[in-house]
This record gives sequence, C-alpha cells and structure tokens, in this order.
Amino acid sequence: MRVVAIRAVLFDLFDTLVDLHLDRLPEVSVRGRRTHSTYPFLHAALREHTDVPFDRFAEVLAQVDAESHRVMFVERREVPTRERFATLATRLGVEAPELPDLLTRVHMDQVVGCVTMLEHHVPLLASLHQKARLGVCSNFTHAPAALRVIRDAGLAPYLDVVVISEDVGVRKPRPEIFEEALRQLGTSAAETVHVGDNLAADVGGAAAVDMRAVWITRRVNDLHAALQGYAGPWPAARVRDLAELPEQLDELEQGRTLGGRA
Repeated sequence: MRVVAIRAVLFDLFDTLVDLHLDRLPEVSVRGRRTHSTYPFLHAALREHTDVPFDRFAEVLAQVDAESHRVMFVERREVPTRERFATLATRLGVEAPELPDLLTRVHMDQVVGCVTMLEHHVPLLASLHQKARLGVCSNFTHAPAALRVIRDAGLAPYLDVVVISEDVGVRKPRPEIFEEALRQLGTSAAETVHVGDNLAADVGGAAAVDMRAVWITRRVNDLHAALQGYAGPWPAARVRDLAELPEQLDELEQGRTLGGRA
C-alpha cells in the first residue's frame, strides 16, 4: 500500500477540541420527557414580547425542533439557530423582527457557557501546526458561536480553516462539508486526517471521501454500544485523548492502521 504523508489534520470541535456539557442546563419536562434545555431562558426572553404560557411555548418549540431534527439528522441539511427561532415566532404569532436574533443570543450564551476547555490542547495544536495545516470541520447551527468558542479556547492562532455546517448548509457525514474543508486547506483527502468523536459523522463521513479518520473516545461513555450501533468503515486509529494524536499520526504515516474493529 502506498503511504501518503500527512499534510493536514482536521478536527471536529465539540467533544473533540473542547467539551460540551449540556447536562449543566436546567432540566425541564417537554412532552412528558425530562431533558436538559435552554427552554427556561428562551421563555423568559420571549415574555418581553408575549405572555404565552411556558407549556404552550414548549409545545410549539418542541414541534419546531422535531421538524428541524428530521432535516438535520435524516436529510443531513443544517437548520440555523436563527431560522429555528424565526419559525417559532411565526407559529406563536409574535410580530417582532428582533426576536429571532434575541433568542439566538440567549440560547447560544447558555450553550457556550456549557463548554469546557482543555488546556493541553493549545500547546498540542501549536506543535502540530509546525508540521501540518490544521482546521476544524464541525456540525453546529450557529457559526459565530463556534468561532467564539475557538477564540476563547485559545485555538484560533493554530487553525488555518474553520468550516461550520451552518455556513456550508449541510452536515457531516455528507461529503460536501468535508470537500469544502479540503478545498480551503488546499490538500487532498489522502494527505488529510480527520479527528472526531462521532463514528457515523466523523469516521464514516471522512472515510467516504477517502480521508483517514481518528476516533477520539474521551467523551464516548460506552465504547461497546457505540461500536454495536455502527456499521460503517472503521477508523484508521483510535485515541482516548488528543495527547496521543502525534504518535498515532506517525503510525499512520508509516501505513499502520487498526484494520478492523477499533
């Protein structure tokens, strides 16, 4: 097998470069199911424009979210956060042009507040950047918030490209988002490695465009369950922490891969 040198590394953002703890959000009951959500903060902001009761607000937003999830997770098209809240305002009959932007800010402030940074990732990316181009290829519904997270984590100086699904219009594992990242990097798929925590979106998506993929399992609670529910291509390598990545990249450059179950 011909071994191609690694000229670029792409990273997923959430639960790869930074960790997202949505379980820190308030727990609410929506359609009889307990879930952690920004709904209480959104309803409080909405009350500045309408006196809609929480139950009515939650029911309408839950319906909007169900429709959005079908688009996002079946068709793999992105539904921007602002579009989600514009639909909510229309269905509630609230005529306030500023409302979608207000709700987007409220929602994203809470989500960003659930992010934790990993201090050793800054020197790690600084070291990797001396040898390869680096980028982010991530699913997220609001690109400005993703950029804010990257900046706050101190990672921006070491990233040559940042490709977010809201800007591209489609979500991983669709090939278009990976192809856009490769176009911006200026590297071929064979020269690029993608690192992410989601088997279907990151590993399967990258493999579909002939990129080697590294599966990071730091935030994967049950490895067996994740593997049992996945029927796509296996990762070329697996790491528990990004600190292990340089060694794995060296292994991949020498043509060594998992070659089977991770």
